[in-house]
Amino acid sequence: MSMPRHSLSAGAVVLNDEGKILLIRGLRRGWEFPGGVIELGETIQDGIIREVKEESGIDIEVIKFCGIYQNIKANVCATCWLAKAIGGEPQTSSESLEVGFFTLEEVLKMVTWSNFKERIVKILNEDEHPFYVAF
Repeated sequence: MSMPRHSLSAGAVVLNDEGKILLIRGLRRGWEFPGGVIELGETIQDGIIREVKEESGIDIEVIKFCGIYQNIKANVCATCWLAKAIGGEPQTSSESLEVGFFTLEEVLKMVTWSNFKERIVKILNEDEHPFYVAF
């Protein structure tokens, strides 16, 4: 029997002071919330902070854990978080063609991948995630 190998990723719905949501337009999936694979030896918190900064130029504070999703076919466990923007300026990267903050109404029109759209709605729904993160 071989040892299982899974990739751990983290994505965050990031809100600014106006309550707008940070999105990036990625190379493969179009508009989505930022996130990516957690590197070896990196905490999930450090990984999501790094990924958001790399993809969007925005510094964040992680607020709470909101869920985990498993894709068995791809061997991926994806964690979802709520965060707030605390600095930086929106800027593109090698992983993002566009970056910006948008209203929920705009986000639900822009995000075309249904699983990302569903996760955004769940992350923002206080009744969907009673688990708070303590670091």
